[in-house]
Amino acid sequence: MTSAVAAAAAPFVSSFTRQEPSLRIPSRLPVRTLTTALALAAVGALAVPAGTAAPHEPAPVDVAVDWYDLTAESVAAAGASTQVTNNRTWAVGWLAAARALRADGRAAYQEAALAGAVHEALSELTPARAAELDAALDATLDRVPDGPAEDAGLAAGRREARALLAERAGDGLDPASVNAPITLPEPAPGVWQPTPPAYGPPAQAGNRHARPFLLAGADQYRLAPPPAVDSARHRADLAEVEAYGSADSTVRTAHQTETAEFWYGSSLTLYTEPLRVALDRSPGSLAERAELVALFHVALVDTQIATSDSKYAHLAWRPVTALRAGGDADWTPLHVTPSHPDYPSGHGTYAGAAEGVLTSLVGPRTAPFELTSPTAPGVTRTYTTWRQLSVENIDARVFSGIHTRTADVAGVRLGRTVAAHTLRNADQLFD
Repeated sequence: MTSAVAAAAAPFVSSFTRQEPSLRIPSRLPVRTLTTALALAAVGALAVPAGTAAPHEPAPVDVAVDWYDLTAESVAAAGASTQVTNNRTWAVGWLAAARALRADGRAAYQEAALAGAVHEALSELTPARAAELDAALDATLDRVPDGPAEDAGLAAGRREARALLAERAGDGLDPASVNAPITLPEPAPGVWQPTPPAYGPPAQAGNRHARPFLLAGADQYRLAPPPAVDSARHRADLAEVEAYGSADSTVRTAHQTETAEFWYGSSLTLYTEPLRVALDRSPGSLAERAELVALFHVALVDTQIATSDSKYAHLAWRPVTALRAGGDADWTPLHVTPSHPDYPSGHGTYAGAAEGVLTSLVGPRTAPFELTSPTAPGVTRTYTTWRQLSVENIDARVFSGIHTRTADVAGVRLGRTVAAHTLRNADQLFD
């Protein structure tokens, strides 16, 4: 890489701040969601984990966190091979719980209903975890006072889960449908082609045909086309990736390399802890906390459907294809390029949707929390805002050499848009 290329790219490094549109918070939220938002905003950066016990006293059991952890463990151990399918599993279990919890405010009913709904959904969607799920349900019910409230809650949770499973049957979010084959156009400048080293078939092309939870269609918020291949913006994007994203970059710093490695893995995995932090620190009712988890994952399912639509509508080539076609035949990115188009970045859309939901329902800041990554062993990072996760995702995909900054910024914008749509229309989920 020449010094001239590095100089051309430098002005665009970390330029997200000046390109970023303002986050639009929905002006109308469902009644319960609005209650959560106001309660959480009141504690802001001073939020502390719920259920903190006095010294030498055992911490009280938090049924929401218990079943959150069990959901995370079940999806990690026996989930599907496709990320959006696993977000669907979360959405079904926790939306069923949120629906059941709206019916009765008695504590025994609430705890039994949440456990019953999530247990029923996970038993169907992660059957290999049956023993662990049954044991967890028994443990929850053992703590709930016996009586009509417990019986009614358990029955309601199971009923809502079965109904939602039936409602979502055939929604096109199973792994085979998500990765349905497509026919690609002939190779041409700007058009996506399979990428090295595997040159695999296009992935996640079928997402755009799946049935969303709340979007009117996958193309409802389709992005405008990316910059033309002969535009100054596209040339600047490629110069930045060439300089900072190559495997042998001489300008990428150690911290930038760490950022690329930290965010290289599954977004679902990386965002499980931030959502858990929000859930654990929430002072809302059990029903409101179940809604937080449900709305997060509903938004993420719809975001990934919208992402696939824009990706395969525009079929933008990846940096490695563009740079090699431009004459640098040996250029290699720091990380292997995923097998789907550049625009928009899926990590960007996931980050934007997660940020949008958490900012709207929890507030933009929280007390410091630590985050680790399976793709950056031994690294721990600390955050106090949800937005910082989005900023790092944008930089990371450039430093990995696998996305243009334009694709990353557009992705965050699309994710925020779908999150706002989810929150504006959340009442439809509970009617």
